[in-house]
Amino acid sequence: MSPPVNRPLRERRGPILTPGEHAMIDELLGRKVAILVMDGFEQIELTSPREALERAGAITHILTPGPGGKVRGWHQHKPADEFDVDASLEEASPDEYDALLLPGGLASADQLRQDPRAVEFARELIERDKPVSAISHGIWLLIEADVVQGRRVTSCPSLRTDLVNAGAQ
Repeated sequence: MSPPVNRPLRERRGPILTPGEHAMIDELLGRKVAILVMDGFEQIELTSPREALERAGAITHILTPGPGGKVRGWHQHKPADEFDVDASLEEASPDEYDALLLPGGLASADQLRQDPRAVEFARELIERDKPVSAISHGIWLLIEADVVQGRRVTSCPSLRTDLVNAGAQ
């Protein structure tokens, strides 16, 4: 039975999960996922994956370098919503997280790759073989962390040269 399309996901009730979704819930239930951003991230690249992760039972935390507070998303080059930061990178440890999500957005991605704390946080998760999802320009942080060499990655066409130069496949 397909869920109704006119109601938001969080309002749906009843048997809406496929067998594959049940398996995903079993795997993600209670797992902690760090979402690393700064002002200027592409909002939909945070909200959609975050909703899917939480729907599957994961616990998500928005992290940012420097003081916590709020971070502002963008929607197609225009300021969008603000989101509460759950912790600063100074308060967070890679040991606490089971996975990392890096939304894109030019401003956020460019700032993160210039922040040594963000680079080290991402590098430590990769070195511990934690799953990482980098959307669009979010991959820049992994390039800066020098962890893409020899790895098979995918991204938008405009980042192909960056990835090839960093040794990614």
